[in-house]
Amino acid sequence: MSKQKSFPLGRGLESILGNAANVDLKKTNQKVGAVTAEIANIPLKDIEPNPEQPRKDFDEESLNELAQSIKENGIITPITVNKQGEKYQIIAGERRYRASKIAGLSSIPAYIKVVTELQTMEMALIENIQRDDLNAIEIALSLKALIDETQLSPADLGKKIGKSRETVINYMRLLKLPAEVQIALRKDEISMGHARGIVSVEDEAKQIEIVRRIKEENLSVRQVETIVARLKEEEKKVDVQPKAKKSKAKKQLPEYHTEVRNKLSNAFSSNVEITRSQRGKGAISIPFSNDKDFERIVALLKML
Repeated sequence: MSKQKSFPLGRGLESILGNAANVDLKKTNQKVGAVTAEIANIPLKDIEPNPEQPRKDFDEESLNELAQSIKENGIITPITVNKQGEKYQIIAGERRYRASKIAGLSSIPAYIKVVTELQTMEMALIENIQRDDLNAIEIALSLKALIDETQLSPADLGKKIGKSRETVINYMRLLKLPAEVQIALRKDEISMGHARGIVSVEDEAKQIEIVRRIKEENLSVRQVETIVARLKEEEKKVDVQPKAKKSKAKKQLPEYHTEVRNKLSNAFSSNVEITRSQRGKGAISIPFSNDKDFERIVALLKML
């Protein structure tokens, strides 16, 4: 049996739902945390999926297996819904909802919550990540949506879900990858490890080239890291050339400009720089070390 990947998020869903998972089924109007939660059998026709559900793709074979389990054992864990008028929107448990329809059930047990849209999004994100792995891009999109809605920093969001700031940032960096690379990650043609290496390459064409090589040559994460390291070394060598030319250009200032630079440096007791293009266009730069030094230089300029 293959071991399912996991992305545990600290206290997880229970941190938002309170102790709803421990509610006595016989007590259907119990106070849970700061929100009322009750359990009831709800007709499937009155339940609607959450349009902000992070998971967009549901594996048909997995749903059929769950449907068979539901036929034999029933719903072990109720889904969680938010009451909206005469309907109920799913907060957590869309797989169980879909599988129940396949199994031919007419109703399903559910925790009924009254929550805000933001809380619904948080619950949906955490429940899905914990119970039925989202792919890396879906996680990244969900984390970005939470940050956009809550205005939390990556560090604060990381604390909320029990992950480091770096982990949150690494997921969101995936959204900067070209579409072809993101699709490969969605389809599990490359792993998160592959993607972390690719995202550190700045050239989009090279990113696409690497992902194609991964698929064609079945490259390991270690091999991709080696390719990326080699590319970065090549980029460093290229970067050295412009710097050398710029340094050389400074030495080639016309004699008059060099004299003026030296006089200004002496006058302001600062290392004044003059840059000049071949067409005669340039700039004079006077550095200062602090506010007091800045005021000293301004005073000297006023005296000129």
